[in-house]
Amino acid sequence: MNNRILSLAALVLALSLSAVWAAEGVMAPFNGKNLDGWKAKAQGKNVSAWKVGTAKLDPDDPKKFKVEEGGNELINDTSGHGKSCDFYTTDCKHGDAVITLEVCVPKGSNSGIYVQGEYEIQVLDSYGKEKNPGAGDMGAVYGAAPPKNPKYVKPGEWSTYEIHFQAPKFDASGKKTANARLIKVVLNGAVIHENLEMPKGTPGGVDGKEKAEGPLMFQGNHGPVAYRNIKIAPLK
Repeated sequence: MNNRILSLAALVLALSLSAVWAAEGVMAPFNGKNLDGWKAKAQGKNVSAWKVGTAKLDPDDPKKFKVEEGGNELINDTSGHGKSCDFYTTDCKHGDAVITLEVCVPKGSNSGIYVQGEYEIQVLDSYGKEKNPGAGDMGAVYGAAPPKNPKYVKPGEWSTYEIHFQAPKFDASGKKTANARLIKVVLNGAVIHENLEMPKGTPGGVDGKEKAEGPLMFQGNHGPVAYRNIKIAPLK
């Protein structure tokens, strides 16, 4: 009986939060149940390993996940580099936005958050590199700017991201009139980027084209990774 009451309370809370998010214009691109609204990017002969479940470090191999059914996490359950695909939203596109999410990687693994599908913020096991992070470490804008004073967690633990993004602007003819800008990026409570102008996208995007609105994409062809609590809110 107690479990039924708790389940009912959780359902009521979820419905209440959904109503609040909808009223405030917040999008939840991942429903926590299935892969509806997402698509794997074609990458040679790679086969998508994305699934829904609960990710925990494999006790026999900390470089991999052991995925359990019944969870609400978006997981790239691949065995290693070059064996899965990048994954992006098909029904959810954004311009100016605040993106919040949690992400977890096994030991040595690598992924990336592609804002609008074209500007990558790095996801990597960079634990222990807090004092001297490079342009390819966790929190970096890949190849463009290393994170400032990041806080890293151990492999298998969850990190939180808060990405305040201003989309590029275009005139009626399609000519770009203003570059994209990362107004602020927060990793595990630490501000790692502020007012970073992006004159162009980073390598490996959905199609390599800047646009007024684009999808959210997660890199999946570099290693196992898990995401959860993904929200896209209006930039205020």
